Amino acid sequence: MERRTKLKSLGELFLTFAKIGLFTFGGGYAMISLIEDTCVTRKKWITQEEMTDMTVVAESTPGPIAINMATYTGWRRAGIPGALAATLGVALPSFLIIFFLSALLKQWLEIPWVARAFTGIRAAVAVLILSAGIRMAKKLPRKPLPLGIMAASLVILLTASLAGFHVSSLLLMAAAGLLGLCLYNLRDRRKEAGGK
Repeated sequence: MERRTKLKSLGELFLTFAKIGLFTFGGGYAMISLIEDTCVTRKKWITQEEMTDMTVVAESTPGPIAINMATYTGWRRAGIPGALAATLGVALPSFLIIFFLSALLKQWLEIPWVARAFTGIRAAVAVLILSAGIRMAKKLPRKPLPLGIMAASLVILLTASLAGFHVSSLLLMAAAGLLGLCLYNLRDRRKEAGGK
């Protein structure tokens, strides 16, 4: 009975992430919103706080963000077998589609109605990414330091983008993490000094 329940749980993880992988265009960032809706809101496999932390960790570690998030969620739900099931589920659909379409992809994208459809899909992907970002921003503590770091990061990204420069998201996150560490340590030392 216990083995059947475990297999059912692994199957559910695989199918859930296979649906996310199959129906989300635009890569990992576009999947964040769908993963949040599925795993936090509907299935309650992880909490909103875990989702936020997982997004940060998944972005700052090697590999595609969606695969990292699927791996963590699967592990959280059913250990190593769960991590493998969720990772395979999210990666398999796109692998199979690209594998079968790779020979025809160039000709396929030259078909006018396909090209127009992809233009619309790209616009929707931008909205999905923006939506995920807004939801994460809403979950930030309403304190000056996190809001200040977020605002500074946004200004840096927008300024660089308008000037035609590329800012590495990894470097930006590392700088934000270092800044947060330094400022929080400074704040704690001042509190300790004030307490003494």
